[in-house]
Amino acid sequence: MRWIRTAAALVTVLALGLLPAAPALAAPGPAVELSQAEGGKGGEVTVSGSGWKPGALLMLLICGQAAPGKGVIGGTNSCANTDGRAATVDARGAFSVKLPVAEPPKPCPCVVHVAGVTGQQDAVDREFTVAGHPVAPLPEASGDGRLAVLAAVRLDGSSGLLTWFGAPPSREIVFTVGNLGSAPVKDPVFQVGSSHGVFAPQYEERQWRGTIAPGEKALVRLPVELTAGAHGDYQVSVRYAGKVLVEQPWGVGRPWGVTLFWLLLAVVVPAALFRIGMAVVDRVRPATAPARLRPRARPRTTPLARLRTRAPGPARDTAPRGPGDDEPTAALPWFSPDSAPSAPESSPTTKGHA
Repeated sequence: MRWIRTAAALVTVLALGLLPAAPALAAPGPAVELSQAEGGKGGEVTVSGSGWKPGALLMLLICGQAAPGKGVIGGTNSCANTDGRAATVDARGAFSVKLPVAEPPKPCPCVVHVAGVTGQQDAVDREFTVAGHPVAPLPEASGDGRLAVLAAVRLDGSSGLLTWFGAPPSREIVFTVGNLGSAPVKDPVFQVGSSHGVFAPQYEERQWRGTIAPGEKALVRLPVELTAGAHGDYQVSVRYAGKVLVEQPWGVGRPWGVTLFWLLLAVVVPAALFRIGMAVVDRVRPATAPARLRPRARPRTTPLARLRTRAPGPARDTAPRGPGDDEPTAALPWFSPDSAPSAPESSPTTKGHA
């Protein structure tokens, strides 16, 4: 009987060895819990989470036209963005924030959408009902979403004169996609976003019109526009079905026209103020003195002119003059004609007398 027990033990060991190994426990991912599953406009719902990356910055929104497992079909355009809240994950990977209940621009089904803004961009959706908000079925899926980029990506377009003066820069991102799935993709909706520095891209919905049959490819052109006055190094991203398809760098030049405008303004405004001030001074200053009160200016003469000045003499007589009478007589410079010495009347002279 001993050998029977030994054989049974060997069979048991072999059976245990043939059993598949137990799978290792998967690391818990980000999770979100709500204090209530329904709320009306003006109320609040407490959103708490665990398993998030410590120090991550999160964005919390109430979005319409969405469901857990399908995501937010309309992107952030389907969310109440003005009533969103931000949260920072603590060292344990948890957070808790009170989110105001607001009506999203799209009808329900609605979710509380929690997504990372910096670092690892995880996203979790929890079903939530906004009381009194319209409800509509979700739009049908346009294929199985298996699109892949087949050619190089480029940015088409150029900056005009208005962009040089601060207008929003705009381009078209062009890429070729192919349908690797088994169902056609009709009118796919892409999400185009741009990022600058360490900030995550803010995506906007762009719909491409057309149908891509299985095994076929198509050239896709999507518009991209930055904010007014944008300059520096940007990164343009295109996402489809939650997956980033393309990323393209974009270097935007500085709008020097704005700088030139301010320089000209700094010169023109002071000059205009100076002209206005001078006009005011000319208008408010007192009137000039009458002509009779003004001092008479003395004529300016040179010494040579003074020498040539004819000395005043007695009144002209009407007697005829001889040939030598018209010659001018120059006055002596050291005395005036009126002060010239004259011979006394009482002193007789014998010159010329017989």
